[in-house]
Amino acid sequence: MKTHHYIFITALLFVILFYDQNVGLNLGILGIVYALLTLFRTPEKNKTRTLYILFATSVLSSIAFAWFGDFASFISVASSLLLLGFKSKNRRLKILFLIPVFIVNCCTSFCRFFSFDEWLPKKNVPGLWQKTFAFILIPLVLVSVFFGIYSAGSDHFASLFTDYELDINLWQLFCLSVLGFFIAFNYWNYAVEKLIYKNNHFLDNEFSKDSRVSKATYSFLDLDAERMSGVISFVLLNILLVFFIITYNYEQFYEAVKTPVQLSEETHERVNAVIMSIVMAILVIMFYFKSGFNFDPKAGLLKILAKIWIFLNAILVVSAALKNYEYIINYGFTYKRLGVLAFLLLSLIGLALTFIKIHKQKKNIFLVNSMIWYFYATILVCSYFNWGGFITSQNMKRKDFAVNYHLITINFSEKALLKYANEKNDQKLKKTLQDKVKNETNKTFLSKVMYYQTIQ
Repeated sequence: MKTHHYIFITALLFVILFYDQNVGLNLGILGIVYALLTLFRTPEKNKTRTLYILFATSVLSSIAFAWFGDFASFISVASSLLLLGFKSKNRRLKILFLIPVFIVNCCTSFCRFFSFDEWLPKKNVPGLWQKTFAFILIPLVLVSVFFGIYSAGSDHFASLFTDYELDINLWQLFCLSVLGFFIAFNYWNYAVEKLIYKNNHFLDNEFSKDSRVSKATYSFLDLDAERMSGVISFVLLNILLVFFIITYNYEQFYEAVKTPVQLSEETHERVNAVIMSIVMAILVIMFYFKSGFNFDPKAGLLKILAKIWIFLNAILVVSAALKNYEYIINYGFTYKRLGVLAFLLLSLIGLALTFIKIHKQKKNIFLVNSMIWYFYATILVCSYFNWGGFITSQNMKRKDFAVNYHLITINFSEKALLKYANEKNDQKLKKTLQDKVKNETNKTFLSKVMYYQTIQ
């Protein structure tokens, strides 16, 4: 099949799946179809291990959305398919370019649509396709557009058509057709500017042979002065960090017990301080270990001091994680507390990658290229697992279990709450949950969220 076949087929499928439906199972089906067609269309040379992994995550993300239908799984589907489509055409192009390519193509899609020679076949088109496109599709699009314009400008003109009973929502059909075509056109027919290809090498993780020369970064500061500046800075920063870790842990674990509100505020403030400290630590190391300075044979002491600083920052992260865990033990699980653990884990990963960057003499962009994949993995974990059900099932074991909080605020907690209602013989809670589940199960097939279909 050619590009225009993929565009028209997936645009038509979009209309069929979403016409007169809510978003639910239909988006999961669409995502799986896009993933399968992308794998089928990808040339053999581009079918790398990364592509197969992205294909698997795209299918799993689509299933996750069909199951939960929440924002996290939507982001997972969108990011997985965009990465899959990008890698299917450009296996060597860095993922960091996906965002500018996506933005540019969305902005230029209107102009590229009218460049028919670039995405429609130039010759050897069967007569039926020619006649269908020329006699039906183009006139239908034009009539639909001008019908909307004229209807908005004249009530009498609109009444000529509204007086007749038609079991078709033409406006919805038109909007879905435009949106489906827009998505399909930009997915299957996106363009990458030559400027991006020319600058792809700047995002390589490794230094080129020409740049592996030890030299000063700035004209006003020679190499020896820059190296000594780094040594002095890291000695002072290590001393400062040691004192901070001591006072930080004393305040967290040895001071008098505070009220839950005070403890919550202080915990969030301290975790924010730790995360900001880690970000600044990585930026400082990126400032000193850049370009040819990584290959300075006299920078051994500087590298040792930087690695010690990374290790001390890791201790700080672990301290914050232990305090957050203690907070969870005392007051239960919430989305925010789990989110804090996730951010602290990403901070540890960032520190580990910074250590690798120094030890293996990689470019600063190595940290960005690597962390993008870890953030993507975090999105996948958030979408694949029922964190709401986990939070509710764990907090149910507590004596201070807040039923209303979990009923209103925590998503996908119905199974655990039904179990709780049966154990406590709470008929009012059970009736509320059964009504909510009934509303979900009564939706049309393509609008269903499969999670609710498994609740008895």
